[in-house]
Amino acid sequence: MLSYKKILFTGSSGRFGETFKNIHGVKNYIYPSSKEFNILKLNLIKNYLKKKKPDLVIHCAGLSRPMKIHDDDIVQSIDLNIIGTCNLVKACSLLNIKIIYFSTCYVYSGLKGDYKEQDPLLPVNNYAWSKLGGETAVMLYKNSLILRISMTEKPFVHKSAFKDFITNFIFHDEVAKFLPKLFKYKGIINVGGPSQSAYEFAKKYNPNIKGVLKKKMKIKENKLNFSMNIKKLKRIISD
Repeated sequence: MLSYKKILFTGSSGRFGETFKNIHGVKNYIYPSSKEFNILKLNLIKNYLKKKKPDLVIHCAGLSRPMKIHDDDIVQSIDLNIIGTCNLVKACSLLNIKIIYFSTCYVYSGLKGDYKEQDPLLPVNNYAWSKLGGETAVMLYKNSLILRISMTEKPFVHKSAFKDFITNFIFHDEVAKFLPKLFKYKGIINVGGPSQSAYEFAKKYNPNIKGVLKKKMKIKENKLNFSMNIKKLKRIISD
């Protein structure tokens, strides 16, 4: 746990949050409800942080799936992923609390793959734009870490997977286990597993899964390779 004796986790009722809680329990961690810690209310955030005095905030709260909601309701997307994150960064900066922000691999363009942390960004959809909006606030605050993550729940929930969609899928529980090793770092870290197609990843755990082609489905975001260079992550978690 290093020097962090009290860690606040936002979004603990989400898929990753529940997994993290099951693995690490409550010792050293605070898991406020969205009512107790409403990220849209700056004064509430500041008062709660002053009361609980965490050394570190892990920020997972936000809006993710279904992806279509970020097209249908941009107000909610902006509020939860951009404004909420901005509020939290403001409060953490005022109280000198470190923040770790969960972003996404989809902030990269998806045109070439093997993206390094310093590569140019071009979000592929509204969800990714909303996460990049959060990143911009976090980047202003130097006592921070951005994790660009490609993870999924275990077991793989879909009945089919794309053969022509390359990424770094990794299960929630794997990330939860090594996450404390990242606490001391700042800047940006790509987080995921080996680069492979979604189908290759899923077939290891479900040999009966159906392989489909993304190109043939005429999906709007027809960009196919979001694989990230994870050398930095490997160095850290191998220590």
